[in-house]
Amino acid sequence: MTNQQQAAVSAMTEWLAHPQELGKAPAKIEIAGEFDLHDCHYYILKYKKSLLGKWLVGVCGFEDAETLETCGHTFSEMEPYDPADAKDKCEAMVEQIRQYWMDRAREETERQSSAGPFAGFVLLSTPEWDLEAFKAQLKADWDIDYPPEDGEEAASDDGGTTAVFDIDGMTVAASLMEAPVPDGEAEYWANSNFMEKEKALAAAKAHQAHVMVAILDQMSEGRTRRQLGELYVKLVSTLLKAPNALGVYTNGTVWLPDYFIQVSEDLKEGHLPLLDLVFVGLVRYEKGICGWTNGLRAFGKDELEIRDSQQSPQDVHELLLNVSGYLIEGDVTLQDGETLGYTAEQKLHITRSEGVNVEGMSLKIGF
Repeated sequence: MTNQQQAAVSAMTEWLAHPQELGKAPAKIEIAGEFDLHDCHYYILKYKKSLLGKWLVGVCGFEDAETLETCGHTFSEMEPYDPADAKDKCEAMVEQIRQYWMDRAREETERQSSAGPFAGFVLLSTPEWDLEAFKAQLKADWDIDYPPEDGEEAASDDGGTTAVFDIDGMTVAASLMEAPVPDGEAEYWANSNFMEKEKALAAAKAHQAHVMVAILDQMSEGRTRRQLGELYVKLVSTLLKAPNALGVYTNGTVWLPDYFIQVSEDLKEGHLPLLDLVFVGLVRYEKGICGWTNGLRAFGKDELEIRDSQQSPQDVHELLLNVSGYLIEGDVTLQDGETLGYTAEQKLHITRSEGVNVEGMSLKIGF
């Protein structure tokens, strides 16, 4: 047996031993043939689950006929091995694997291209924004400098104040709008703040102006979406310290200043201010609790949903928040058909489909 054949047997054995596959090493495994396809070299393997079991067929591929590192095409449908059609079955499995990864690459491209901006609206009781006080507070809070030579200040057409400046290669834009957020959006979405609904709604109804703030150039070289999100939290938390700040409309809800600022303090401990970046909504329907996230799309991720759960609202909220943190901190992308869980035994199935409580595609977690 050649070194590459041994590598194929080892890779197939390891694949079969995974808990989601056979769950153990095969009782017997042998090389049963080889072929070339799509400029890669493949081995046909036959194996038995038990010594008295029948032979089953699997495939393992390499980028060429010499390398010992597989190309990731190791798979088995656990169908019976028949020398008459084993090659056809293996070629079909290779095409299935290739299509799977092409679909995943397309989905990831779609996610990244549709990633929303880090943006929000700081609600104000009066149409005033003291830009000089904001710059001083930004320096005091986060040691961020905004000298005149690094940015621009200009009067907008409606007489508001606009600031555009760069921070470590990330472009910030903030502008005072001397009118409420259009179409009653802030008032409508304030209702989703289940923790402080009445106060959030009162703040939204009372606002007479707002500062639009956004982080631009999201694909700046060397910058991660987490860095962009953390900068956004710093800016908003500082804006919320203005004496006329009532709250911030962001990620599908309205947060009050004290709450948002308190969460932002996590940054000073080196932690992700998750609750400022991702909102978890909850609603009870006749069939159970439904939950969703709003904010993951800015990180190039699908939003999460849980539908008709029999678990408690607290458990649904906690799971969605924990998974959101896992996706952002590890830059993980979950796929349709995968499972996740708190333990090796817990397997919560994931389905990717059109969103119910969120726009676009979402990942539904069976919980």
